[in-house]
Amino acid sequence: HVQLVESGGGSVQAGGSLRLFCAASPRIPTDDAIGWYRQGPGGWCELVSSIRADDSTYHRDSAKGRFTISQDKAKNTVFLQMNSLKPEDTGVYNCARVNDVQFIGCRRYRWDQGTQVTVS
Repeated sequence: HVQLVESGGGSVQAGGSLRLFCAASPRIPTDDAIGWYRQGPGGWCELVSSIRADDSTYHRDSAKGRFTISQDKAKNTVFLQMNSLKPEDTGVYNCARVNDVQFIGCRRYRWDQGTQVTVS
């Protein structure tokens, strides 16, 4: 069982940057992608970015050109560098195994508290 813990959120003005951290214990899984999800009221979520063991990445259209996802396998940490932030990026950000969220669904998935990103 992999435990994922998020950190690095905060409050910034539009155009600013934040770097999010997802620490995996005991290690980053090799059989699934790790994704960063943004959640909003009512239990919806959207996959913002994800990364696989082979370092292939995905970014939703709204994140392309602004966000970069990467991983340090030695430190078992996945990063999300968020630049040129917009107010619509505001939300609680969680990292999770992509297959788990797809199978269980956003509303039923047991999210932890995540990390808050606020852009004003």
